Amino acid sequence: MNGTVDDQDRAAKQRRNGAGEERRNDADEERQNAAGSERQNGDDDRIATSPADLHHPPKGGERPALATLYDPPAERIQKAVLNHLVGFHEAYLKAATFFCLATGSERGLDASPRGGPPGFVHVLDKHTVAYADWPGNNRIESLRNLESDDRLGMVFLFPGLEVFMRINGRGRISTDPVLLEQLKEGDRLPKTATVVVIDEVLMHCGKAINRSKLWQEDARIDRSTLPSIGKMMVELSKLGDAQAQVDESQIEQIDAHYAQAVRTNLY
Repeated sequence: MNGTVDDQDRAAKQRRNGAGEERRNDADEERQNAAGSERQNGDDDRIATSPADLHHPPKGGERPALATLYDPPAERIQKAVLNHLVGFHEAYLKAATFFCLATGSERGLDASPRGGPPGFVHVLDKHTVAYADWPGNNRIESLRNLESDDRLGMVFLFPGLEVFMRINGRGRISTDPVLLEQLKEGDRLPKTATVVVIDEVLMHCGKAINRSKLWQEDARIDRSTLPSIGKMMVELSKLGDAQAQVDESQIEQIDAHYAQAVRTNLY
């Protein structure tokens, strides 16, 4: 009797295992058929991660193992990150004519350009620099961000040179008359200045400059190959009114006005 029961149990188990194997085989076949159908529909170039997935963190907290992907910075690079200016930093600031400013707040992040004559970023002391705010598009996003979050980053570019300089620190908006007088350009007095207390200052290699061929004459973009300001304004106007009509003469007029303003109305 026991033998018969054992035989029946084994037979039942085999049937369950067989059924489970069939279900797995059917599922595998369905996945393979689905994949084949996608390839037939022109998805041969599909990758495992869809664009939508890139906007969300990986499931299970998995993240790239950066420590294994990248070597640690050399000791000399670590030692070159200072919390104050030294002589060569000040020399570069006296020559600096352009930097990009990064700020942020609970509304998000912002990066914007800043430019001026050599030395337009003034060294107040070895821990502090300041620069004037001059007219732009009047969005004043950087100033509004600093009102709620004083952290900022500055990346300086030096035309023709293969090096950057970076300053990370804390910024505050000032209307101090003495400071504004120091920062004026000719007889133009700025409405505000930004005073930066330095947390970090460092020089950064210029590989990005050479990858982009930024300073090479043959890398300059032919203006006619991209939409002009006038054409961009027309396209934007059609977003609000698809029937908007603008002729070529109006586009040329917008382009001429922009060229005049961007080159001469600097302050």
